[in-house]
Amino acid sequence: MCLIDDDGAFVFAKMEWFAPLCDIEVGEAVGLHTTLDWISNQQFNNVDFVLDCKKVVDCVNFSLDDSNEFACIITARKQLLENRFHNSHVEFNIRQANRVTHESGQAALFNPSPRIINDVATCI
Repeated sequence: MCLIDDDGAFVFAKMEWFAPLCDIEVGEAVGLHTTLDWISNQQFNNVDFVLDCKKVVDCVNFSLDDSNEFACIITARKQLLENRFHNSHVEFNIRQANRVTHESGQAALFNPSPRIINDVATCI
């Protein structure tokens, strides 16, 4: 999870590791939930959430007529968004545009304990 300001400047990031392994879409939906909780605990509002999983973004923004595990997770995330983030939305961005977030995610593989980063090396 990477928080940037309106100008695209880095604010801070958080890395978490969770198990068990699951489908990519389910993992992305769980990641969205973790991010929503984290941002809510930081007492931020008016946040635009950007994901690189188009299926999750589409399901959050449009109706979903299904009752599988993925649909249940998405429904709960939609409720969380409506309850805590009244002036926020979820949008899609290709993976290459989320370079800092993905490089941070790769670094998390080497240290799976939760971390909050307030400063990022200039190489990122």
